[in-house]
Amino acid sequence: MSMAVPSRRRVAAWIESPRVQRFIITLIVINAITLGLETSDSVMVHWGGPLVALDRLILMIFVVEIALRLYGHGFRFFRDPWSVFDFTIVSIALIPAAGPFAVLRALRILRVLRLISMVPQLRFVVEALLKAVPGIAAIAGLMVILYYVFAVMATGLFGDTHPQWFGSVGASMFSLFQIMTLESWSMGIVRPLMESHPYAWAFFVPFILVATFTILNLFIAIIVNTMQTMHDSAHREEQAVIEGAIKEEGVHIEDELRALRVEIAALRADLRSGSMP
Repeated sequence: MSMAVPSRRRVAAWIESPRVQRFIITLIVINAITLGLETSDSVMVHWGGPLVALDRLILMIFVVEIALRLYGHGFRFFRDPWSVFDFTIVSIALIPAAGPFAVLRALRILRVLRLISMVPQLRFVVEALLKAVPGIAAIAGLMVILYYVFAVMATGLFGDTHPQWFGSVGASMFSLFQIMTLESWSMGIVRPLMESHPYAWAFFVPFILVATFTILNLFIAIIVNTMQTMHDSAHREEQAVIEGAIKEEGVHIEDELRALRVEIAALRADLRSGSMP
C-alpha cells in the first residue's frame, strides 16, 4: 500500500505534466481535422481507411489518458468538474455508432470540446460565462418582457395589414427578433411596412435602440465584469500566497535572530567568566 501511493502520485504528476498535456492538445486538434475530413465523400474514397484507423488510435490514446488520470487521482478525479467533462466526452465516443446508435456518430466531434478543459485561457472564459449565468438570466428575463410588450403593440398596429409578419404575438416576436439582429430589417420588413404605415419607423427605431444597442451591450457588460472579478480574485489569492510566504520567511528570520542573540549572549557570558581570575 505504501508503494502504491507514491506510484499513483508519479503517474498523476506525469499525466498532468506540460509535455503530456501539449501532446494531448495536439491529438485533439488532429482528431478535429480528421473528423472534418471524414465528412467528405471524395476524401473518404482515397483516404478513408487511414483516417478511420487514425481516429481509432487517437480515441484509444484518450482512453488510456483518462484511465491513467483515474489511477493517479483516484476518487478525487470525479471532484473536478473538468475531469468529469473529459470522462463524459470520451465515454460518449466509445458508444458503438451502429444500428440505433448511428446518430451518435456525429457526437464524436464533441472530443474537440476537450480543448476547453485543456487550455487554461479557454477554461477561464467558460468559467466566467458560467458564473455570469445569474446576471445573464436576469437580462434575458428583461428582454422577454420587452419583446412581449413590443410584440403585442406590433400585432395591434400592423397585424391587419401585414399578417405574415405581425399576424400573431408569436409571429411578431419572431419578426422583432429578426429586426433586433439587423438582418434585412429595413428593406425586408420596415420599408414595405411603411408603404401602408408611413410612421412605422417611429415604432421600430426605439425598439432597435433599446433591444440591440442597450440590452445586448448589457450582456457584454455582465460577462466582462464577471471576468474582471475573477481576474481580481485570482490576483488577490496570488498576493495572499506571496504575502503569506514572505511572512513565514520573516518569522523564520526572526527565530534565527533570536537564536543568534542567545548564542552571542552565551559567548559573552563565557568570555566574561573566562577573563575573571
